[in-house]
Amino acid sequence: MAISDIPILSMLRTRMQWAQERQRVLAENVANADTQNYRPRDLVPPKFDTQPQTPGAPLTAVALLRTDSGHLGGIGQGDTPFRAKADGNYEVRPSGNSVNLEQEMMKVAANQMDYQAVTALYTRSLSLIKTALGKG
Repeated sequence: MAISDIPILSMLRTRMQWAQERQRVLAENVANADTQNYRPRDLVPPKFDTQPQTPGAPLTAVALLRTDSGHLGGIGQGDTPFRAKADGNYEVRPSGNSVNLEQEMMKVAANQMDYQAVTALYTRSLSLIKTALGKG
């Protein structure tokens, strides 16, 4: 059995990847704090409450469907596997920018603490496996 097959380690790794991607998105928000018409972005946290698919099951493609002519078409979010989250921030400057540096820095700090907690759990889980194998 490979370490990647252990569900808790797989979930922790996914959470670390999400935190890394979120850090990139939050850094873009801070970097564009003075860019005209820039809207801050964020990512939706991954959910682990659904059953994972079996390794042999085929993945089906998901596409947006316009059921009404008044619906807007979807826009690609890049190559990230994580979904973007709409921010409820309505504070817009005259330049059209709505980045609030204080909020973004609070998100960065919270993201950093989450990442540190997940890496500590991952390290301890690997340590427990080593101990169980008699190598720790």
